[in-house]
Amino acid sequence: MSHANAELIQRFYRAFQKLDAETMTGCYAKDVRFSDPVFVDLQGAEAGDMWRMLCSRAEDFSLTFDSVHADDHVGSARWVASYRFSATGRQVVNHIQARFVFRDGLIVEHRDHFDLWRWARQALGGKGFLLGWAPPVQAAIRRQAARGLAQFRGTR
Repeated sequence: MSHANAELIQRFYRAFQKLDAETMTGCYAKDVRFSDPVFVDLQGAEAGDMWRMLCSRAEDFSLTFDSVHADDHVGSARWVASYRFSATGRQVVNHIQARFVFRDGLIVEHRDHFDLWRWARQALGGKGFLLGWAPPVQAAIRRQAARGLAQFRGTR
């Protein structure tokens, strides 16, 4: 029998497979902290709104996950998202390692790790290949994502 927190991670990713951001957000504590190489240090409702935005904009999307492990305090999983990046129309296959911290049966911290240069090469093509490793380009990717999230949150 799997640990309740492993089941929580599985519920989160099964919802993500269905682009069900409300169920995903329901797996988070109200004061959750989320971070990945693009969306850095989101807190509380920002994290849920990020998933709402990504799910609402997903094109040609599929997701697989495995290696789910959890105990009373921490957990992890690997997941792969395949989708069309709307800004360029290019197909992306992103391999992510997730780490979680739990409190009171909910996710209170979620950190995703992936290679941003690899993502940029797929999403941006030649520009991403040539410059995606550079800190100014990665900072521009983060700023664009933050603007998109702020705009999404402003329309809610």
